[in-house]
Amino acid sequence: MSAVGHYLEEGGIATASISLVREHSEVMQPPRALWVPFMLGRPLGAPNDAAFQRQVLRALLALFEAEQGPVLRDFALDAPTADTAADDGHGDACPVNFARPRQTAVPGVALAAALADEIDELRPWHDLTVRRRGGSSVGLSGLTPEQAGAFLCGFAANQPPDNFRPEQALGQSLKQVCDDLRAYYEEAAAAQPGGLGPAQMQDWFYLQTVAGQVLVAARSLGLAHADKSVRAMAERVLIPRAILNRKPSPQA
Repeated sequence: MSAVGHYLEEGGIATASISLVREHSEVMQPPRALWVPFMLGRPLGAPNDAAFQRQVLRALLALFEAEQGPVLRDFALDAPTADTAADDGHGDACPVNFARPRQTAVPGVALAAALADEIDELRPWHDLTVRRRGGSSVGLSGLTPEQAGAFLCGFAANQPPDNFRPEQALGQSLKQVCDDLRAYYEEAAAAQPGGLGPAQMQDWFYLQTVAGQVLVAARSLGLAHADKSVRAMAERVLIPRAILNRKPSPQA
């Protein structure tokens, strides 16, 4: 949309677009863009919520009031999180229940072993999804799930690992690892009975798994990292804003 926007603007047609990935808009610099903190595939935030969607559209149209561009503004509200089973077409049963490890003074030490066990427990389910779908979206980073987990645990233990792809920014490598790990978990969950809708899947991953706990710890330390690209990813990408203001669900 950024390229199309520039093309239309050259022809005298004003444009505005919704950005789901802020970093892309920062690079492409579309004439006018509204960054929204929503999950991919939901540019207006919440299905079947016309009032909230109108708020997004009004914020988008307000970009035309800017005297000059490029303009990149952030939408201030999170999408409503009260998705119902009817909205998503799924039940609300958690696909896997994991006992979260207790917090320790050196979280990375305890979490590394717990995360490795969790990844191993999910492997049969992930393999089943791969067989059913004929492929997997895991692999953007080039690391195995175990290697991705170890990489993230380095951040969580305040022992940042070396960049496995020195040709790109460390923050980009961190994002790829996070995307791979989440894809692994979501594909594993997809093979189990009691499928989740997008909002429930997001809650499960970030609030009820060891992987989610590792990401929270990695984000906390990433915010103070010496590398600017890591700080940017930690601030805007690693954890959805809707999750940051919520507490983990208690585990039995």
